[in-house]
Amino acid sequence: MTGQGVLPSQTIKTMLGTGQITLQTPVVEGQVQPASLDLRLGHTAWRVRASFLTGAKSTVAERLDDFKMHEIDLTNGAVLEKGCVYVVPLMEGLDLPDTINAVANAKSSTGRLDLFTRCLTDRGIEFDRIESGYSGPLYAEISPRSFSVLVRPGMRLNQIRFRQGKAVLSDAELLALHNTITLVDGTPQIDGGLGFSVDLKPRKNGLVGYRAKPHTGLIDLDKLNHYDPREFWEPVLTDQGRIILDPGAFYILVSREAVHIPPQCAAEMAPYLAMVGEFRVHYAGFFDPGFGHSAAGGAGARGVLEVRCHEAPFALEHGQSVGRLVYEHMAEVPDTLYGADLKSNYQGQGLKLSKHFKS
Repeated sequence: MTGQGVLPSQTIKTMLGTGQITLQTPVVEGQVQPASLDLRLGHTAWRVRASFLTGAKSTVAERLDDFKMHEIDLTNGAVLEKGCVYVVPLMEGLDLPDTINAVANAKSSTGRLDLFTRCLTDRGIEFDRIESGYSGPLYAEISPRSFSVLVRPGMRLNQIRFRQGKAVLSDAELLALHNTITLVDGTPQIDGGLGFSVDLKPRKNGLVGYRAKPHTGLIDLDKLNHYDPREFWEPVLTDQGRIILDPGAFYILVSREAVHIPPQCAAEMAPYLAMVGEFRVHYAGFFDPGFGHSAAGGAGARGVLEVRCHEAPFALEHGQSVGRLVYEHMAEVPDTLYGADLKSNYQGQGLKLSKHFKS
């Protein structure tokens, strides 16, 4: 019997088999992750004039009648333009029991492209949060922020996790876990999750990160290890351990701490920490069981930060606190962990762009 917490891959497969997760076409290899399910784009997109939530009494289809501008066939590939907003039906839907709720998020490579995407449901009052007992279709809202992208049906930009009962570890539980299995190098900063800071210690030639160029070519999301980073990114350099974030610019930085997600846990990075500055530090917030894990214990891996500054220029210093990692219990240990027999692109990562760019 599965316990309380985030549901593992083996339970997700059972949900697929029993129809609690509905499908237009069968799942593909690699779609079921250790603690989540990748969601696939359908064959149609609508360009809409504004982002929207349905509200408690409407469906997405009804609200599309208010906001859609034109329909786009994705069958042979189509370009989603930078600065525009689109709604795409997904190939997966849900028929959840009253005991299971869900949360969605962008996949890691999606976030690293500044490809802002959220999950919409019928009668939804929040993005990405899906109430227990929900029965209906799923949609992706997609807004490319830095680069225009070429998409096709079946592409996986979002992922979804399922939970039952209490999942989040309390601060006391988190400290006890750290004392048993090291979660982070150095002294843990625990307050509503595990705090992390930014690494701005200069690397070779002063490199500490990357900033998206404002006028670039198109990115085909099917092309991996393909694009020259210099065509899309400019290096962020410092010899002082300090940078100034420009409002509206998008940066790839990295956490100073190497974090460890043991097999019995999953984690989610909180995208905002308002009291430390007006900037967002993460778009793709799921960390799977096994991230930064090794058989000998928690070796750790750094978290890549997808940073966008708001309102005013902001000075960011090496070691400055920028966010929290919220740990959750797994209902069971997954059959397969992140980085073990999976094509896990970011295991053991440091400062790293998305998999679409040449190393």
